[in-house]
Amino acid sequence: MVGLGCTLDGNLNDSKFNQPIPWIGIYIAAASAACAIAMAVDAFQGFRQRKFWFPCKFFSLNATTLTFIAVAIKLSVDLNTSMPRRQEQLAKLSSAALICTVMGNSMPSLGSMENKELVANIVALGILVITAIVNICIQLSTGVIYVFWKEHAFLMFLMLVLLAMLCSSALTVPTTKRYFDMKYTKKHQIAVKECSDGTVKCHPEKLREDLTKFWMMAHTCGPQFVIGRSATCTASGAFCLLAAMTLAETMLRSYFMPRSFKFCSGESSYKWSTTIVLVTQIIAVVAGTIAPAFRWFTAIHFRCPIKATKASKVKPQFKVERYWILIMVEWKECPLQIRMWGRRGKKLAHDARNASLDLCIQVQCGIVVVSKLVRLVSIFFMRGVRICYLYCKGWKRLFKCRNGVTNDDSGSESKPFSRLDLSRFVLHLEGEEELVDLMVESNCDATDRWFVMGRKKQPKNLIQLLEKSKSLKELKGVPEFDSDKIPSLDAEEPPNCWALPVVTLAGIAVALPGIDSLLIKQLIRSVNEGLMYVRIVETSLDAVAELDNIRKAAEISWLGVELYHRWLDVDLHKMALDAKSPEKVLEELSDNAQKRFWEFRNKDIHGCLRENPSRWPVKVLAANSMYRICKTMLLDYEARDYEGSERLFNRLCIMIADIFGACFTNLPRVIPMECHRSAIEEREETVHRAIVLLGKSEKILEILGQQPISSLDPEQLARIDDWRSLHKQKTLSTVSDTVALSSSDVCLYVE
Repeated sequence: MVGLGCTLDGNLNDSKFNQPIPWIGIYIAAASAACAIAMAVDAFQGFRQRKFWFPCKFFSLNATTLTFIAVAIKLSVDLNTSMPRRQEQLAKLSSAALICTVMGNSMPSLGSMENKELVANIVALGILVITAIVNICIQLSTGVIYVFWKEHAFLMFLMLVLLAMLCSSALTVPTTKRYFDMKYTKKHQIAVKECSDGTVKCHPEKLREDLTKFWMMAHTCGPQFVIGRSATCTASGAFCLLAAMTLAETMLRSYFMPRSFKFCSGESSYKWSTTIVLVTQIIAVVAGTIAPAFRWFTAIHFRCPIKATKASKVKPQFKVERYWILIMVEWKECPLQIRMWGRRGKKLAHDARNASLDLCIQVQCGIVVVSKLVRLVSIFFMRGVRICYLYCKGWKRLFKCRNGVTNDDSGSESKPFSRLDLSRFVLHLEGEEELVDLMVESNCDATDRWFVMGRKKQPKNLIQLLEKSKSLKELKGVPEFDSDKIPSLDAEEPPNCWALPVVTLAGIAVALPGIDSLLIKQLIRSVNEGLMYVRIVETSLDAVAELDNIRKAAEISWLGVELYHRWLDVDLHKMALDAKSPEKVLEELSDNAQKRFWEFRNKDIHGCLRENPSRWPVKVLAANSMYRICKTMLLDYEARDYEGSERLFNRLCIMIADIFGACFTNLPRVIPMECHRSAIEEREETVHRAIVLLGKSEKILEILGQQPISSLDPEQLARIDDWRSLHKQKTLSTVSDTVALSSSDVCLYVE
């Protein structure tokens, strides 16, 4: 039987073997485009956030990006496909340039990796680079690559240099993380002592000062920033720029000086797809060179003297700081755990290990010295450009002064932290002492930008709700939403969280008849904005996660109320249309809640209700909350003489505002806490979020700043049940004082 791939005479039919290859070229172009987009987004984010060391967020070394890189450089490792035309030979070269680009671009991402992940990614990238170099050498020898051999040789040299720099930077990551963790702890203790005491009376400006200190510490010890400002990373930018310039120079010569190269006729199996690959990879090289080149330029700017006249005083510094080689010194001091060999074998293994590490230490020192030499040469090379820049800047300033234009920033927002000595909170390595003031100068205004960013996103509806509440100074709604006179549905009562009573009160408000739909929508928006802050407070202060299940009940209940106007399976909108009075709504909701509680109680096969009440199922917790609050409202209904739904609706809104207000008294304590509970890789982002949160809650803190509760212990403000207990104690003490005063009056009257 003749096989499907064979002709009638038994020979292999290979006529269709090359048909899919153009689509493989599209696949290569797609992988290259993915790399280009990721690197371009990182560059855009760096410019947008003014982080000119360009942290790697979207394009960092990991399994995904390594796979994309392996696909994108397929033309470089293709050994036997003929590439006769100019664009095909250029596509081979662009793939080699892309390897250099991605290595230099992704170097800061080494800082955010754990040790095992770091080793795995470096080994994988090393295998990929060595494979590409070997395959390019084979193609040069077999003639698959028959032009641009000097350019290929230069790019392979750059690949090896960049790979060595990557390995050199990776060796410092464990050491610098350990060092900065220790140093951060000490600086953090100093900052906490100088910070506010976490009371409501704390002004937002004081909190901004505190967060600025935390930001300076978190930013300057950020692992990616530490790698990004290192000698190896900044030098890699120069080498990436050389790779991009090599590709650009070769393309210009091949198109504008065609006689310099002799290309073959014919067509590759990739056909038209090689042009797409070439264009895509050129874009990827350009996009990927932006970040490394700016790291190099920034390093030159930082290391250059402030005034051009001092340029001659720059001294070469080729000292190799201890953190570059510390991890290898520690490896050398650790004994090898060898049990099977004898004394001579162990001695031989130790000597071999020590000799290898000594060689690695010498290589590491050489890489660091070369990196610093590249930086020094770059400084002198760019000295003329910098002198011209400063000269033009001086003339521009003089021209403005002569024309009556001054740099008066009186109209802009003032810098409230100019009086702070932020240099005390800059964390730096050995040899970076001269960068301290520059890091302060370039990052001290970051908190201002983020604070203003948060201020523009303040919760307007929530602020209106808080401002309308006249009882906010006393926060009477906190103890009044649930009365002790209501008998429990079960032997034990579950604890309350801040969110569940708010959601329950909002659900009751939605079900009231005769309320304007615009008021309902505004209340829902206000509660939705407030619950975001409540969630932050509760997750920050509930360290043991005791109230997780109760918070989940609140979230599930609120999802139905907000989106569908339903509480569990009760249609609140239909109830509002059918009910004749608010009293009927309260009775119906309490009956529904009690009914659902007992339905689950009767089906409680596993004895869930006999466990800790905080672990009850979420629907049972929601039903219990609705029952108690509705019964409390009914108990209070006749006493307050609610004539219509409007008065009860306003009463519910005031209670919600009071609960929010009591909860938000924890914000001055919670906002700094957001900065302290993260690993070193995440500290910068958490401080960023805390500053934006402070900007969003500035008006809220101002509204709450007049409350007479600043003398209370912050621990007493954390939970709503503690507030209620405190209110009961105050009520009892007030009653006892009144009784004592009355008794004393009676005694005096008798005398």
